[in-house]
Order: sequence, then structure tokens, then C-alpha cells
Amino acid sequence: MTVVALYRYPVKSMLGESLTRATITERGLLGDRAYAVLDTATGIIASAKVPKRWLGLLSFSARFVAEPVPGEPLPPVEITFPDGSVLRSDDEGLDTALSAALGRDVSLISVPPEGSYFEELWPDIEGLTPQQLAPRKLIEDTTTRHEDSGEVISRFDISAFGAPGTFFDLSSLHVLTESTLDRLRELNPDATFDPLRYRPNIVLRDDDAGFVENDWPGSTSAIGDEARVTFSFATMRCVMTTLPQGDLPDDPDTLRTVAKHNRIEIPQVGGVWACAGVYAEVAAAGEVAVGDPHTAPAPA
Repeated sequence: MTVVALYRYPVKSMLGESLTRATITERGLLGDRAYAVLDTATGIIASAKVPKRWLGLLSFSARFVAEPVPGEPLPPVEITFPDGSVLRSDDEGLDTALSAALGRDVSLISVPPEGSYFEELWPDIEGLTPQQLAPRKLIEDTTTRHEDSGEVISRFDISAFGAPGTFFDLSSLHVLTESTLDRLRELNPDATFDPLRYRPNIVLRDDDAGFVENDWPGSTSAIGDEARVTFSFATMRCVMTTLPQGDLPDDPDTLRTVAKHNRIEIPQVGGVWACAGVYAEVAAAGEVAVGDPHTAPAPA
């Protein structure tokens, strides 16, 4: 296997940056989800997983003005607005400009407040979530409100499985193979299966065909010369994969295809979910680069 792409998303739910080299730390890819937008009225960490309120975040892009260095404070982030204007995370007027663009009173933060949470819409797509009574209760127990369409919106603690004090939804590292994307394209040639829809940190080229990541949870592998990761559980897919972002159009069929053809049992949260890709935790830090080898996963 080979690393074919590296991605970092400095601000949660904004478009990120493509890298040729990056540092994997115990908290994930250095600088990934370093910032988030806070809805100051509700205290909710903004996420495009609730499109009616936060779809606009995907019209912004963020990049570091200099490459982060391990052990040093992160450099400022440069944010490009939908109208093409650019402000930095250390600019005094940034929060005012973000609030005006998003239509809500918001602020850019680098540390999640205690008890932080985000919301997630469950789109009405067959097979997306568990149908059995017990796992389904997870969604029922986390329901905070409903959209006008009747679709459920759940509330989840930020970084439920990731490093404390971070803005990850579940895990600190997300890995995806081109084999999975190729299989999805075979199953539905008319849908758009661009890796950017899935917001991975690491994309791998594997000579094997199909949903190869399905077999990786519970195993460890090396990426490059130093970094080692332990794969935790398959990545449940959500409404964000369907949303217009960058040059990609709105495309619900991307998620419908996953829900129809790749449902995986996830013991950590219970039930069978529509999945593509795999979450991982960092077993050993190190530098990684596009072109680096990735050893075949071995039992942990």
C-alpha cells in the first residue's frame, strides 16, 4: 500500500488543505481540526452535519500560514470567505465577519468549552442507521430536536472517542482507501465519489479490490518510517458526504450507495451502520509523506 494523499482541516467543517508531508502526533494529524466555530447563543460547536443551519461552513476554506511544528504554538490560520475575502485567525474583526457571513453570532475558538457538543442530522436514507430496537435507541436517546422535514437531529459530546480537548467528532484520525472509492464508483457510476466528500486525513492506494478497510479494526500498521496507527472502527457516513462543497455538487446518491452496499457492525456504538473508511488512533507519532509505504495491517 502507498500513501497517495494527505489532508488537513484546520477549522472544523470548513474545506481544508492538501499536503505532501505532515506530522502525525498522539492527537492526530498536526493542526487538524485545530479550530472550530462556536455558536455563541447556544454553545453548540458548529458542524455542517446540520445543513440547514451550517451548510455555509463548507463555502469557507482554511489553511495555515506556515507549516505547524511539533511542540510549538500553532501558526495562524488563513480563512477564505465565500466572497473571496481573506482573514486570519488572529485578525481582530474575524468573529464579526464570520457572524455576518453565517447569519448567526459566532466566534472562532481553539479550545472546546467544557461540556461541548455538536449536532447531527439523520437524513431519511434507507439503511443509513441501525434498524434494530436496541441500537436505534442510541439515536432516540440523543435526539434534541427535529427539522421541518421531520428528520431527527441528535446531540453528541465533542470528541467522544478522540483525544480530550479536541474538536473531532469521534476519532483523531480517518483513513480511506482508493479501493473503497473505486468499488463505490463501480456500484453507482453516476454518483460522485470524490475523496474530499469523506474528509479523510490519509488516502491509501491498495492493490486489493473492494471495501478493504472493513477488515482492519483491531489491527495496527505502520505508515512511513515512524508512524504507527491502530484501527478502531469503521467510519459511519453522514449527510456531509452528500453536500455541495468546492466543485462538488449536492449528491444524495453518494450516501445512498454506501447505505445500500456497505453496512458494518460497529460494537463501540452498537448496531449496523453505513460505512466507508476506517477510524484510527495513533500508536506512535512520526512524519508521513505522499508516496510513503503503508504496511499491511497486522493484529493488535
